[in-house]
Amino acid sequence: MSSKGRTILLSLIYFLLIRHTHSETDILVQGQKLRDGEHLASSGGTFRLEFFSPGSSRNRYVGISFNIADGVLLVANKKVVWVANRDNPIADKSGILMIDELGRLTISHSGGSLIVSNSVQAAKNASAMLLESGNFILREQNSDGSTRQVFWQSFDYPTDTLLPGMKLGISKKTTDIWSLTSWISENNPAKGTFTLTAGFNMDDESMLVIWWQGNTYWISGNWQNGHFEFVPRFSNERDISFSYISNENEKYYTYYLNENRTLSRYMIDFTGAILEMTGLAPFGASACSYGSYPGCVKQQLPACRKPNDQFEQRKGAMSGEGFKFDGNYNMSLFDCRAKCLNNCSCIAYAATDYNDTSCTIWSKGVNFKESNNSYSLNVYFLVQEKAKWWIWVVLSVTGIVVLLVLCFLYNFIQRKCKQKGERKAEQEILQCELGASTSHASISRKRKLFEKDRKKSSALEFFSFESIAEATNNFATTSKLGEGGFGPVYKGILANGQEVAIKRLSERSGQGVVEFKNEIILIAKLQHTNLVRLVGCCIQREEKMLIYEYMHNKSLDFLLFDPMKKDQLDWTKRFKIIEGIAQGLLYLHKYSRLRIVHRDLKASNILLDAEMNPKISDFGMARIFGQDESEANTKRIVGTYGYMSPEYATKGTFSMKSDVFSFGVLLLEIVSGKKNNNFCYREESLNLLGYAWELWREGKCLEFADSALGDSYPLNDVLRCIHIGLLCVQDSPIDRPSMSDVVFMITNETVSPVPPKQPAFFRNRSLSKTMLENFSINKVSVSEIEAR
Repeated sequence: MSSKGRTILLSLIYFLLIRHTHSETDILVQGQKLRDGEHLASSGGTFRLEFFSPGSSRNRYVGISFNIADGVLLVANKKVVWVANRDNPIADKSGILMIDELGRLTISHSGGSLIVSNSVQAAKNASAMLLESGNFILREQNSDGSTRQVFWQSFDYPTDTLLPGMKLGISKKTTDIWSLTSWISENNPAKGTFTLTAGFNMDDESMLVIWWQGNTYWISGNWQNGHFEFVPRFSNERDISFSYISNENEKYYTYYLNENRTLSRYMIDFTGAILEMTGLAPFGASACSYGSYPGCVKQQLPACRKPNDQFEQRKGAMSGEGFKFDGNYNMSLFDCRAKCLNNCSCIAYAATDYNDTSCTIWSKGVNFKESNNSYSLNVYFLVQEKAKWWIWVVLSVTGIVVLLVLCFLYNFIQRKCKQKGERKAEQEILQCELGASTSHASISRKRKLFEKDRKKSSALEFFSFESIAEATNNFATTSKLGEGGFGPVYKGILANGQEVAIKRLSERSGQGVVEFKNEIILIAKLQHTNLVRLVGCCIQREEKMLIYEYMHNKSLDFLLFDPMKKDQLDWTKRFKIIEGIAQGLLYLHKYSRLRIVHRDLKASNILLDAEMNPKISDFGMARIFGQDESEANTKRIVGTYGYMSPEYATKGTFSMKSDVFSFGVLLLEIVSGKKNNNFCYREESLNLLGYAWELWREGKCLEFADSALGDSYPLNDVLRCIHIGLLCVQDSPIDRPSMSDVVFMITNETVSPVPPKQPAFFRNRSLSKTMLENFSINKVSVSEIEAR
């Protein structure tokens, strides 16, 4: 139908079906009560305000709707354009809308009351009026009935519908944001998960944006030359004028109707579609879930799903219980579909209460029985394309059938073998070789130790992939804390409410099963207040994850090397961190059940809890020492540039003195607030260690202290820490103190340490930085070089 024909049709609908009842009132005065069953009508009869129940719902709401006869075809059969109490339904028909003695619009009912607008105590003669534009205003009126001033209007609080004259944007004076938020379903006007805004924030209104569950879902492209970049020009531009307004008080998009157009509205529905009066508008996100269209932001699906996967609706009941997301999630049917798509075992989903706020998904193994009674559900089943070769099986000759059967048997055997191998590998990881305390232990001794340690390590919990996915909102980007050599780290909230940090092994990570297993083996046996606690792990096919206690202040480098954040670390906190790291290393070297060399001690591996207590983390590179071992050699050198001891970096020899060297570097970094591998002092090419050494020799150690500390620190404590740091980074491992000596010197002010010798890697050219960085993974966590 042409634009002109469509305009004529809408005009006929308007004049024939709008209820012109001029005796109806459009005003609610102070003290008057509008009860359930009564209504207000705008002066021209276009809109009415009344209590209503949407769809099949039994709840009651106060809303504004088009005042047209039932049966007139509208998009989604929906006439309602604004809801006053969308998130606060009334359970019965006891509702009353009125203006109370304070001049506020209120809804009272048998279960309590709800304030719709703010107080207007200054008003002498308050009344509420439903305008012909669909705007419901609270005003002070003059004696002749005209409006003196407007205190509140529904246009400032849109729900899911934009009417002519309404705004999408922001008010700079009040910081109000005008946006549209979808209903959960046709039966429930509560706030859904799709929101249409003007721009990404208060400083950017260059385009329209649809958000889904807090993430960008669709963008319109920039507003230019009277239309949006990714939106075709409107076919009805002669009837509708869309414009962008920007001034010192507000920035917004709006639209108006020309004289030959009678009814119009835009709304966002629970699938993210933007709909016009009687059909799809020329822009929106409805198709984004079915393919790639202009403006759609690609949504990540698991490898088990395809973008064209579809669901088929059936009516009946499921035989088994599924996984239920209760009403607290406020999920629409579209959100429920997404939950099923992102769960590889899901085969069906359904909304399972009459308010459409809950969602249940089912996995394989349940049966469905078709029925059509009052208890039946609309269940949506995943429909996958049938393999094309089945057609050839039916039509092919006997030889081809035999070949297919043989192929099937071959694939079946291969799959079984693969599953058996995966189960064996997973079992090996789950056991974690807890009995292998040294590399020289006999097989029988390993078994005995394993049985003994398995009972002691029962606190380590094994989580399912589904529980971790739920804890992280399916690994949403908003839950991501960062990324290291191991892979991404997410914040999660377990079912019991515990906050955790979840390290997910990346396929691109240079670390793998060996490091993953190593970390579980060690942390399962280590318990100390300055070591990060491992809550559990998750192993499911290719997925391998470690679940730690959550550290609210992230890692030490996050604060220490940030000029804007380092002032949070005064000397008292820094000294507490130094002492805690030393105590943790002493425990690893001397007092733990195993003698551990960490091999990757650095600022990013020191995590800080809510009280700034330090905890050593990341034991993927750690090594266990036997009681009679003092050092070991390796051909695979791992660690981080700037923290590795010289004997380890050049010869592959490591010992507990290697950790002492790393601790010395870290200690000097904490005192100075500078990073060793990024520091270069003038033309002398001194690194941080060399700079500290030169100041020590010249008696100018206090110049080494971080300027962010100001003057509020004890001089002797700072000097003692620099002294200890220089002792730890001496070239020869024999000259370096043990961690027992370090802790003793840190905690005893009266001790006078011996003078330090020149540190290793005195200048930046002493060790080729290029050689080390060539082996860095993501230039973040692990650098490898081959030993000479």
